[in-house]
Amino acid sequence: MENSLPPIPAKRYFTISEVGDLCGVKPHVLRYWEQEFTQLRPMKRRGNRRYYQHHEVLTIRRIRDLLYDQGFTISGARNKMQELAQEEFSGTANNPVILDGVEVIELRDSQFSDFVDTALMRDLRSVDDPWLQIRQELSEIREILIHKI
Repeated sequence: MENSLPPIPAKRYFTISEVGDLCGVKPHVLRYWEQEFTQLRPMKRRGNRRYYQHHEVLTIRRIRDLLYDQGFTISGARNKMQELAQEEFSGTANNPVILDGVEVIELRDSQFSDFVDTALMRDLRSVDDPWLQIRQELSEIREILIHKI
């Protein structure tokens, strides 16, 4: 069934209706899945509008596959997603991670400062999500350390 889903366009953010179309799921189902799966944390802006990133669209497609195609229950799919995340984190995944339309770039420390997207950093400063703020602070600390060494 996943083959019948449309390709994911190269965009930074997707609205809930766009994600629904890309994943073959209605918006109310996506909102429910946000409550059930900790991996789904779309950015919320004015009026609680949700904006999903590419990796979240891939996660939704994986959840959809587990529930609709493989017949998992919500609880079983939640456990499987946690299991997969643990395997990917520990590097013991049996299957390679498929990066659908994502270009992987390896950078040396000296190239990192050139790579930082200033627009993204502006976005990070305007969001109340503590993880994004921590990421921005760590990037700033890394910059300081690179220049001190």
